[in-house]
Amino acid sequence: MSKAMAIIHQNSQQKRLFINRWLVIPCHLPLALWLLITNLPAIAYQSNSPTSSAEAVVQYSSNPSALLQQGKEHYQAGQFFEAATLWQQAATAYASSGASITYAQALNYLSLAQQELGQWEQAQVAIAESLTILQSVEKLDSKGILLLAQALNTQGSLQLAQGQTKTALETWEQAEATYARAKDETGKVISQINQAQAWQFLGQYRRARNLLEQLVTDLENQPDTLLKADGLRSLGIALQVAGDLLQSKKLLEQSWAISKEFNSPSDTSPTLLSIGNVARDLERYDVAWKYYQEAAKLAPDGITQVQAQLNQLSLLVRFKKWEKALSLIPTIESNLSKLPPSRLAIYARVNLAESMIKLKNSEKEAIQLSYTSITSKIASKIYPKITSKITSKITPKIANILAIAIQEARQIQDARSEAYSLNQLAKLYQQNQQWEDAKNLTEQALQIAQTINAGDIIALAATQLGQILKQQGDIPGAIAAYETAYNNLQSLRSDLVAINPDVQFKFQESIEPIYRDLVSLLLTPSQAGIKKGAVSQSNLKKAREVIEALQLAELDNYFRDACVDTEPIVIDEIDVEAAVIYPIILSDRIEVILSVPNQPLTHYTSLLPEDKVKAILRQVYSSMSPGYPSNERLRLSEQIYDWLIRPAEAELANSNIKTLVFVPDGFLRNLPMAALYDGKQYLVENYSIAISPGLQLFPQRLQRVELNVLVAGLTEARQGYTGLPGVALEVQEITDKVTTDVLLNQEFTRTTFQTAIDSTPFPIVHLATHGQFSSNPKETFLLTWNDRIGIKDFDLLFQKRRLGILEPIELLVMSACQTAAGDNRATLGLAGFALRSGAHSTLGSLWSVSDESTTYLMKEFYQSLIQTKPSMTKAEALQQAQLKLRQDPLYEHPYFWASFVLVGNWL
Repeated sequence: MSKAMAIIHQNSQQKRLFINRWLVIPCHLPLALWLLITNLPAIAYQSNSPTSSAEAVVQYSSNPSALLQQGKEHYQAGQFFEAATLWQQAATAYASSGASITYAQALNYLSLAQQELGQWEQAQVAIAESLTILQSVEKLDSKGILLLAQALNTQGSLQLAQGQTKTALETWEQAEATYARAKDETGKVISQINQAQAWQFLGQYRRARNLLEQLVTDLENQPDTLLKADGLRSLGIALQVAGDLLQSKKLLEQSWAISKEFNSPSDTSPTLLSIGNVARDLERYDVAWKYYQEAAKLAPDGITQVQAQLNQLSLLVRFKKWEKALSLIPTIESNLSKLPPSRLAIYARVNLAESMIKLKNSEKEAIQLSYTSITSKIASKIYPKITSKITSKITPKIANILAIAIQEARQIQDARSEAYSLNQLAKLYQQNQQWEDAKNLTEQALQIAQTINAGDIIALAATQLGQILKQQGDIPGAIAAYETAYNNLQSLRSDLVAINPDVQFKFQESIEPIYRDLVSLLLTPSQAGIKKGAVSQSNLKKAREVIEALQLAELDNYFRDACVDTEPIVIDEIDVEAAVIYPIILSDRIEVILSVPNQPLTHYTSLLPEDKVKAILRQVYSSMSPGYPSNERLRLSEQIYDWLIRPAEAELANSNIKTLVFVPDGFLRNLPMAALYDGKQYLVENYSIAISPGLQLFPQRLQRVELNVLVAGLTEARQGYTGLPGVALEVQEITDKVTTDVLLNQEFTRTTFQTAIDSTPFPIVHLATHGQFSSNPKETFLLTWNDRIGIKDFDLLFQKRRLGILEPIELLVMSACQTAAGDNRATLGLAGFALRSGAHSTLGSLWSVSDESTTYLMKEFYQSLIQTKPSMTKAEALQQAQLKLRQDPLYEHPYFWASFVLVGNWL
C-alpha cells in the first residue's frame, strides 16, 4: 500500500478511536488521496454481504439512542451512508420528542457523516443547527459543554474542507477552550492538532511546529492511560505528516509502550502500523517490514490486518520480490473478502490493485530486459507473446478487484470512493491501450469528483483524461482536461505544501509532470485555426503562466510553505531593455519562450530526448573545470547557446535588449549562462544576465540611496571547514568602497547577526562565509563562528524586514557559498535565501571559487554598483565585474568569473 494511503487510513483510525468521545480530527488531507494508481470497466459481481444497505436499515431499532450507537458502529467501519441514514432518523426522533441537547448531538454526528459523503450543504445546515441549539442554552451542564466542543471541532473540519482555513483555525481555538471548560484534556489535544494542521495549510510551518512541540511536552506530562496512548499516536501521526520523522517515531514508541502496559491490542496494532510507516519514510525497510508483520498479527479487526499486509506487499513489489508478493496476494484477497463494504475496505481493494499493476509492469520490464541479449528479430517474436500472456492472466484479476470496489462504493453510496475506484479502473484500461473504455470511465470519475468538489480526485482524473485524449489525437480536448487539473492544483496550492512531500508524495514524480504535460500540449503547433507550425498567443501566454506556476510550486514544495504572495508582472512594466527567456525541458524536446517588451511572445524548439539533454547539460557543467579541454568546453557551450539564444538573436538585437533574464528549468539552473558561447564571444560580452524563479517574485528595483552594507564573514577554519584568508581582503575592499558594519570571525554569531539586522536599515547584506545551496533545505546553510544558519531560520532573522517594520534587504550577497554538486534543484536554495530574508535579489556562486578571484570580482562589483549612473543595474554591475575579471590573464577562464549569478530582481 502506498504511504499516502497509509496516512489516510491512520487519520480515519484516529476518528474512529475518538468518535465515542467525539474528538474529531479533520478528515480532509487533500494530498493524502493523491495517489498515482491504476484501473479498468465494471465487471458483474455478486456481493458477499448478507443484506443490502437498504435492507439493513430496516432491521435497526427505532429507539433514537440505539440509532445513535448503531450509526457510530457504521461510521467507525467506514460505512458513512448507513451512519448518516441512522443519525438522520435519530435526529428526527429527538426533534419530535423535544430533546434538544440530544437532537444537537445527532445533528453533529450527521454533519460529520455528510462531510465524508461530500454532502457539503447538508453538512453545513446540520452543524449550524446543532451549534445554534447548544449555544442558545443559557447554562450548559458538563455533558452539554462537551457536546459544544465536539460540534465546534466538526464545524472546523467542514470549514477546512471548504477552504476556509483561517475560519477553521478560529473555530478549533474555540473548541480547545470549550474542551478546557469541560476538563477534557484529550479533546484539547485533538483540537490543538487540528490547529497545527490549519497553520500548515496557511503556510505557517513554524507556528505549526511550535504548537506541536508544546503538545509533546503537555502530553508527556500526563499520567499513562489509554487515552494518553491515543493522544500520543495522534500527535505522532501529525508530526509524521509535518515531516518530523524522528520525533514522530519517539512519540509513537511511547504510545506503544503504554498500550502494551495496558495489554490493549486494539491500541497497539495501529501504533505498530504507524511506526512501520515512519520506518519506511526513513528508508528502514527491513524495520518497517517487522512492524507491519507484528501489526497484522495483533490486529483487532480485519481492516487493520489488511492494511498491514498491503504495506508488506508494497515493499515486496518495490524490491521486486515477485514470488513472495504473489504468495501474499491470495491471503490479502481472502481477508478482504471477509470485510463488509466500507470506504477503508474499498481503498484497500484499490491499493491491492495498484500493487498488482506494479507487479505486472515489473514482470514485463524484467522479461524485456532478459531479451536484450537476443537479436531483435527473435525478441520481437517472443517478447510480445510472453507479455501478452502476463496481461491476459493478471489484468482480468485486477479488473475484478476494482469492479468489486466500484460496486461496494455504489452499495454504500460513497461517491468519493466510487470516483477514486473508477479512476483506477480507467487507468488500467489506459495501460492496456483500450482508450475509449478508459476515457468513459475517467469521465465518470471526474464528473462524480466535481459533484462532491473533491479537488484532489478532480486533478487526478483530469490529468488522466488529458493523457487519454492526447493519445487519441484530441489536442484541444487534452489541453482543456489538463487545464482543469492545473486549476485544481493551483487551488490546492497551500494543501500541497501543508503535507510533508517525503511522506505524502514525490513532487517530481506526481505533480511536476502535470505542469510539463500541459506546457507541452500548449506549445504543440498546427492547431485548428492557426497557420501551420504556429502556436497562438493565448497558448504561449498560458504556457508561460504554467511554467511560472511550476517554478512557484517547486519553491512551495522546497520550503513546504506557500506564504509567498505573488502577482503577475509584465516585463514591459519592469524594464524595457530586458528580455525574459523561459527554457523548458520536455520529454522529447527543449522549448524556449521568449518575452521581449512591446512584442508578441515567440517560441522555438530543439528536438532532443530528455535524457540526451540532461547528459549534455551535465557535461557543460563539468566542462567549467579549468582542466577540461577548452575546445570541447566551447563546443558544448555553443550547443546550449544554439538551443537558447541563437534563434532569438535578430529579435534581441532589433529590440535593443541589454539584459537577459532566464527563468531556467531543471539542471539548466546550475549552468552559468554568462559562459554560453556563440562561436566568437561569450554571452556576458553582449548582455548582462540574471536568473529568476519567476517574474512574479522580484519586481522591485534597487533604490539609489546610500548603500550601507552589513558585512559578516569568517577567515578562520571553523566546524571542520577550512579557513578563508581572502575574506579579510574582500572585507577591506568593500569597506573602502561603501559604508559598512563588519562582523568578522568571533563577532559573527547568530545573535550578533540578528542584532545588527534589527538595528540598522542595511540595503545590502554581504556574507563571506562557507555555505551550501541544496535541493534539501536541511542541507542549505550558512556557517557562523559557532553555529549554522539554516535557510528556514532566515524568516526569523529578517522578520522585521519581511513584515515592513524595517526596510527590506535590497541585495543579499553570499560570496563563499556554493551549490551542491550535481543537484539540479540546488539553486532553489539560492533563490530561497532571498525569499526567506525578504531580499529582492541574491548574488551567489554556483561553485566554490578561489579567494583571490572572488575578492577581485567583489571589488569590481561594488565599484560599479556605487556609480551614480542611473541605468547601472545590479545585473550590469555584475556584468562589468565579470568582464573586468576576464581581462586578467590569471582569471580569463570561465571557472573564475562565470560562477557568480544574480538571482531575483536585476534592476
